[in-house]
Amino acid sequence: MSINNPDPDPRTTSGLEHGGSVPPGETPPAEASTASGAGPYRPLKRGWSKGPLAIILTVAVLVALFFLVYGIVLAL
Repeated sequence: MSINNPDPDPRTTSGLEHGGSVPPGETPPAEASTASGAGPYRPLKRGWSKGPLAIILTVAVLVALFFLVYGIVLAL
């Protein structure tokens, strides 16, 4: 059974200077981490959330009424 070391041998790896550093120009420049990269900005459309909000509120009221009636029936 042989054990493979995942770390490269610095003596035989190209692009490494003595001491393990990388010479300038060997790696590409880093990317900006602040850019979203999601494409052009498009403002959100207004009014699309009224329908889902009304459905959620209706379901919440129905569930609350169910438990209220259930509690009243159990109390009797």
